[in-house]
Amino acid sequence: MLDKLFGRKKKTEPDPDIHFGRYSDNNKPVQKVNRWTDADSLFKEKKYHESIDAFFDYITDDTEQNVVHERKGSEGRFYFYQGSKVVRGSYDNERLQAEVTLAKMPQPSVPVMRRLLEMNFNLYYSRFALQDDRLCMRFDTDIETANPSKLYYGFKELSTKADKQDDLLVQDFTILQTSDTEHITDLPVEEKEVKFRFLQQWLKETTELVAGLDADKFSGGIAYLLLALAYRIDYLLVPDGKLLNELEKIVEIYFIKDERPVPEKNRDMLEALKLWQAKTREEVFPCLFKTKHTFAIVMPQNYKTVADALYNANQSAAWFRDNNYPQIALQICEYGIAYSQYSYSLPRPVTELFQLFMNVIYGNFFNALGFKKVYYNAANGQFAMEAIAEKIKSIQDNWKNKFPLFNFRAENLRYDNLLNFALSFTTELEFLNFETK
Repeated sequence: MLDKLFGRKKKTEPDPDIHFGRYSDNNKPVQKVNRWTDADSLFKEKKYHESIDAFFDYITDDTEQNVVHERKGSEGRFYFYQGSKVVRGSYDNERLQAEVTLAKMPQPSVPVMRRLLEMNFNLYYSRFALQDDRLCMRFDTDIETANPSKLYYGFKELSTKADKQDDLLVQDFTILQTSDTEHITDLPVEEKEVKFRFLQQWLKETTELVAGLDADKFSGGIAYLLLALAYRIDYLLVPDGKLLNELEKIVEIYFIKDERPVPEKNRDMLEALKLWQAKTREEVFPCLFKTKHTFAIVMPQNYKTVADALYNANQSAAWFRDNNYPQIALQICEYGIAYSQYSYSLPRPVTELFQLFMNVIYGNFFNALGFKKVYYNAANGQFAMEAIAEKIKSIQDNWKNKFPLFNFRAENLRYDNLLNFALSFTTELEFLNFETK
């Protein structure tokens, strides 16, 4: 009471340094965005090295500390991180070149080389290469054609393809050996234990919920449940390597364009997820680690695309709510924004609001990881309304400079139950305005 009366704020412990979700480079402050304009203008003035300086400043995420670039006169060196890979390169007055190591191949392998040759046809800027026993990818360009767009898309293809292919190649070909992964940060065992426990809990809850539904009559609802679970695992547990590849294949089962009916796709997704229930710590723990990124693996979209996904999901959720299936309705609300987080490179404030949403819905998971703030008490159904409003205001204040029309109307949130909170929260997300200055 005295704290409120005299305007004093309670000291709060900082949240644990735990990363959630896929990296998005659609989050740059105004100053960084301006550096792209600088890079483009300098290149047109044929000030190539100054243009490269501005470009590397643009792709540097100060929070991630993902890029190191040094230049002396006309010569420069750089390296940047993308997941499990490091891209290293240099340039002078004539050429710019970059390279990333995929794996070591102690002995020549025809199957490996055939795989790389086939994949080369799908590359636009980079190429696979072999140097001694080292499999790598390379990108190079004349300095006079190294405009910002070419560097951006060239580096993005090089780094994102390498980050994905190194794990797949080592997984598919036993002759290959993992290489150049010393920069990867292992997670504390306690964090892995929490993630493993909730992975098994969510799998069990979802498979049991689906088992009680008619596979044909509720095919749409079942698809929502399974996909929402996959997106939740992707965002909250952040699996990498083999697990990430398996998770992406589960999602692809539903979205691949074929003639199969939805119940059949649901069956295949469910069978794949049930296999995850049998996974041991020895299988899961090696795929949980922390990395740095420079590029998003998905593309930004006009926010109307996100708004449409939210609207469609909420329309479906309302039907299940009105027909007394609140648990299914809640996870369909989650699906709308989780699908967007998985599929698109979202503006950072949307991701921050999504994390708040997930913290409310899955507070026991966040608390188990060491997050002290309790936004929703499941035992008594009470919301920390003031804390939720403060968090939303903090997000808005941090991004007003870049998005002056960004306004989440917290006063419209409903706190009578968890489902109505979720519906009102995602509805407000639908109407956000992200026009920039």
